[in-house]
Amino acid sequence: MSETSHPPSANPPPRKARETQAAQAEQARQKLAAAENQEPRRNPIVLDETYSGLRENNRVVMRHTIAINLDNFRPAPDDFEPRPVRTFSPLQETTSPFVSVVVPNYNGVRHLPTVLDALHRQTFRDLEILVVDDASSDSSVSLVTTHYPDVRLIANRHNTGFARACNTGAAAARGRVLVLLNSDTEPEANWLEELIQVFVANPQAATVTSKLLLFDRRDTLHTAGDLLGVDGIPRNRGVWETDTGQHDRAVQVFSGCGGATAYRREVWQALGGFDEEFWMYLEDVDFGFRARLAGWDALFAPQARVYHHLSASGGDVLASYYVGRNTLWLIAKNMPRSLLLRNARSIVAGQLRTAFDALRSWRGAAARARLAGQLAGLLGLPGQLHKRRTLQPRRQLDDAALAALLVTD
Repeated sequence: MSETSHPPSANPPPRKARETQAAQAEQARQKLAAAENQEPRRNPIVLDETYSGLRENNRVVMRHTIAINLDNFRPAPDDFEPRPVRTFSPLQETTSPFVSVVVPNYNGVRHLPTVLDALHRQTFRDLEILVVDDASSDSSVSLVTTHYPDVRLIANRHNTGFARACNTGAAAARGRVLVLLNSDTEPEANWLEELIQVFVANPQAATVTSKLLLFDRRDTLHTAGDLLGVDGIPRNRGVWETDTGQHDRAVQVFSGCGGATAYRREVWQALGGFDEEFWMYLEDVDFGFRARLAGWDALFAPQARVYHHLSASGGDVLASYYVGRNTLWLIAKNMPRSLLLRNARSIVAGQLRTAFDALRSWRGAAARARLAGQLAGLLGLPGQLHKRRTLQPRRQLDDAALAALLVTD
């Protein structure tokens, strides 16, 4: 680049301007020469002729640009009004709650007042409530914003599935303990207090689960914790039994029902929350299985009582499909190799029994959905086996300890 060069888009300067620029460049050379004589230890790169020439010419161009801008300067008119100074209220100090109760919801407007009113009656008060609405088509969002302004609402634009809705709520939660509660439930007033007491007393527990009873038959159990059979099929402990106190001890269970369970936040984050590919159903058992493999416990809190509407947020057909698919994924992803081989006959027999039962009831939509789910499970095995290769080398629980947790009936 020569002394009088300009950017390609600029018009050539007049002769007088070129002479002025040449004079300025000559002055710059003289100053540079003087500086270089005074600083013999300068970086030799800056003494390079090409580098120096570029620097001198850039100075000329910059001065020329500044002069042009000064020529274009116009003072502000008399009626000019500067932008008003905006003032903001000081930031309020906030403290994180001990517990975050996350309520995933999909078209549950008829149940939301029951569960939210019950949460406001809790004797344990150090909590926040989050509702994650999964693109409901009813008036759920309007109900929460209008009648429950203290509830934090997350409204998904698209239906993402139960598992992702729970993950979304957990990511937004501020509490040290995460509690998932179905929107179609009603917890007793001391439910959270009882749940947290067991949680705090057992630091090795990744999850503490509640006693779920039927909403319309409040003496009948839905689950007193999840169990897992040697055939890889999950079971509800105590299901359909009349609650006479036979499950009133805080004991170990295999995992907790995601409809009313507390999760240790650091474990949730370490394991990545629910597997969103499961979409809905058995995502809680999958999480509990992974927590078990990582060396954590799962406990049952017998006095933490919750009443649950069955199939209010899902449905027989949906449940049949996703249970059929996700059971296969649960086994393929989590069951250690030695237990797969030891219990192979039971696992295969369990799946064949499920398929034959569905075939006998072929005319029913739920039966056809179960078979479709099993087929989808088989087709999805490669993806679950890929996850297995990451999961199994990291497990901390030995095979004997895991085998002792599996039930045979």
